[in-house]
Amino acid sequence: MTRSRLILRKLRNLRRFGARRQALLLEAAVWLALARLAVLTIPFPRIAKRLGTFTAPGDGLQHGIPAIAAPDAVTLAKEISWAVTCAARHVPFKAVCLPQALAARQMLTRRGVSSALYFGASKDSVGMFESHAWLLAAGVEVTGFPVAQQFTPMACFV
Repeated sequence: MTRSRLILRKLRNLRRFGARRQALLLEAAVWLALARLAVLTIPFPRIAKRLGTFTAPGDGLQHGIPAIAAPDAVTLAKEISWAVTCAARHVPFKAVCLPQALAARQMLTRRGVSSALYFGASKDSVGMFESHAWLLAAGVEVTGFPVAQQFTPMACFV
């Protein structure tokens, strides 16, 4: 199947979702593209300055994130999780953990939902370090799960 046919088929499949979900998917795709571009072109220390307050990973959920989230915040976090994850599978570029976490965080922030963005590391089977980013909001595992369980949290931004 040619690339243009594949894109057209994906666009036709988009019609099966309601207008709200279509809008969320489109917004997620735009934020994923912007996040991917930022990761490729901007040095990470400059990106980190815009991520929020740096805290120790164990303190991440105590700084500015309510212990019990409002039901609408939980619903928003779940919807944004779905939209970012779904859009990441279908955009024409590689949208890995960091762009997903950045996109979801931006979408949540725009809607007034606090989140904690974690960065972690682990060693793979041959002893090489791997890194990973994941996002929690309103008690919801937004992006980067279940893989995050394998990584030791090294930094958190709230």
